[in-house]
Amino acid sequence: MKLTGKTAIVTGGARDIGRAISIKLAKLGANVVVNYRSNEATANETIDLIKAAGGAAIAVKADMTKFADCKHLVDKTVEAYGNDIHILVNNAGGLVARKKLHEMDEEFWDHLMTLNLKSVFMMHKVTVPHMPSGSSIVNLASQAGRDGGGGGASAYATSKGAVMTFTRSMAKELGPQGIRVNALCPGMIATTFHDTFTPDNVREIVANKTPLRREGTSEEVADLVACLASDETSFVSGANFDINGGLAFS
Repeated sequence: MKLTGKTAIVTGGARDIGRAISIKLAKLGANVVVNYRSNEATANETIDLIKAAGGAAIAVKADMTKFADCKHLVDKTVEAYGNDIHILVNNAGGLVARKKLHEMDEEFWDHLMTLNLKSVFMMHKVTVPHMPSGSSIVNLASQAGRDGGGGGASAYATSKGAVMTFTRSMAKELGPQGIRVNALCPGMIATTFHDTFTPDNVREIVANKTPLRREGTSEEVADLVACLASDETSFVSGANFDINGGLAFS
């Protein structure tokens, strides 16, 4: 897989899975734009890691829940690397909190839909006009989008299920332009997401139920993203790929 001469945007690209994706794409030769929302220090650490590996990257602060910020991210990318954007990885999103139906209000529901779903729509909207034929979009969905998620994750799971459907729709719509759109559905990946929201005993139970008997790593997710971003998968579009160690099948 080679991405030499290509430009890639990774939303939420400063830490965990996003950081691993940013580093992987840069190692393969892409000019990477690492988006972050608030933690500049973490973003700069990611840039330093990329440069230490011989890659090229810049960090751009932008809130993916705001259309103006999404456009700003694309504008800064074009300013740095030219008009063509070949790879878009929509990684930004989150669970925010585990809340059951009686605990959720309209504001919380709307925020989750904007954070995980509307952000993906907005980034498609502002990036696609810059994408030439042969470009690739990779959206980060979730295993929760397939199975409904764990306790208190209904809003998150619903938003990620919608990302899967939007991916299929965009594959049909953008295919005639030569743009491929796919998504990943990660299961239990060892990140700060689960450090924050999933108790250790639950993680152990899930790992023991997984045929590979462990959690996945951010680097393993990044490897799959890189494959889908490359020309090695030039006839793959509209697919939602499970990456969960065999725990659940689509």
